[in-house]
Amino acid sequence: MQATLETADGLTRRLLITIPSNDLESKVEDKLKETARSIHLKGFRPGKVPVKEIRRRFGDGIRQEVGGELVQSAYGEAIQEQQLTPAGMPQIEDLELESGKDLAFTAIFEIFPEITLSDYSTVSIAKPVCDITEPDIDKMVENLREQRKSYNEVDRACVADDQLNIDFDGSVDDEAFAGGSGEGHTLVVGAGTMLKDFEDALIGASAGAALNADVTFPQDYQNTELAGKAAVFKIKVNSVSEQSLPELDGAFFEQFGVTDGDMDAFRTEVKSNMERELAASIKNRIKSQVMDGLSEINSIEVPKALVTTEIDRMRQEMMQQFGGGQQFDPSILPADMFESRAEKRVALGLLVNELVSADEIEVDDDRVRSTIEEMASSYEEPEQLVNWYYQNDAQLEQIRNMVLEDQVVDTLLAKASVTDEAMEYEEAIKPPPQPAIDEPADEPADEPVKAQEPSGDNETIIADVAPADAEPDNAEPDNDRTGNGETDDGKA
Repeated sequence: MQATLETADGLTRRLLITIPSNDLESKVEDKLKETARSIHLKGFRPGKVPVKEIRRRFGDGIRQEVGGELVQSAYGEAIQEQQLTPAGMPQIEDLELESGKDLAFTAIFEIFPEITLSDYSTVSIAKPVCDITEPDIDKMVENLREQRKSYNEVDRACVADDQLNIDFDGSVDDEAFAGGSGEGHTLVVGAGTMLKDFEDALIGASAGAALNADVTFPQDYQNTELAGKAAVFKIKVNSVSEQSLPELDGAFFEQFGVTDGDMDAFRTEVKSNMERELAASIKNRIKSQVMDGLSEINSIEVPKALVTTEIDRMRQEMMQQFGGGQQFDPSILPADMFESRAEKRVALGLLVNELVSADEIEVDDDRVRSTIEEMASSYEEPEQLVNWYYQNDAQLEQIRNMVLEDQVVDTLLAKASVTDEAMEYEEAIKPPPQPAIDEPADEPADEPVKAQEPSGDNETIIADVAPADAEPDNAEPDNDRTGNGETDDGKA
């Protein structure tokens, strides 16, 4: 075998590989004889089929099969000889498999970039510092009441914060449009789930009322066919209900696991959960800054093959997030919608891997155990969850990667310039700002009357510190959680 390496643009490499015709023909003949011994053909005794008959019937296919095997083995041998580490599968071009000629082909692939990490001491990190005050707890208690409010039907005109059940029909220039009608639709007036003009028109309406709402769609509305246009909605009010907040009593406290305490015990439990959420939020804020700093001082070229793989993963994540499941092909989502974020993820993954290697960082198994135990602490039978993780390799590997990433953050944080930044609780628990998903081509909205949501997400961009050959199994063991307090997002 002869292999010649050529450098193309950037990280792309070309391997021109030639295998002598004698090697190819020898293996083809061996395969023909092997097939003759094992194949069953009508009119021939088993094992007695002439090789020339096999060549006549299956020669081309066998040559293709043998050629494919030789291409694979020769490529593997060549990249080892050249001491290359490809990023992704090669593209095979100019394949020659003619009888009597050398087998020749070109393998085109990308390699991983060479990385020299910059001095991280130039990075500045602002560490949030926050105390939870009594007014913060007061507001959280009210949030918890709001989460468990109920609605009771009333015989009066609608005011802000009432819940209405309505039927509606919308039109633009007397023409109905897709998504502009609904029956038995429930909304809370003032919650912003519908366009403001639409909700404002409902103030003062009673059950049984019929009214028109004049609505002007915003100029930047997501459905460009409706953007800036005036619409009229014919609305029938079916019912009006007012909200009712639960009393702060024993029955309410029990919903949060406080079964034998009073208001003080309940507030203590609420504060404990707020402290956990605050600690997690501060950790995420710091991690986001650390990773951003790593990216900013280390500009690297990333293999397009890895970016493509990451885009596919992000497509899958979005499908799962919005309940697409297996009903839709993720490839319908435009690649450029994810490209910039995918490039950043890949770059961070490469940088983190380089840091792990350079600093010889190994996963702290004690820290893995304590992380799992902390996660399990809010379950009724925490040991069951701990055992479940240690019996599921894929899930355990996720935790190990998470801990390794935390160790990377600690390593970088020790090198950075860190200053304290005082924050109020509500500011501190907000997720750090993230880049918005790139805007896809405009498509009609399913429900044009709905309020337009801002783009972007709250995901912390972190690095994949270990290869993921398959999507993780997100199933969890059947184990009821205790109700020991919730944060303002309703999570314990």
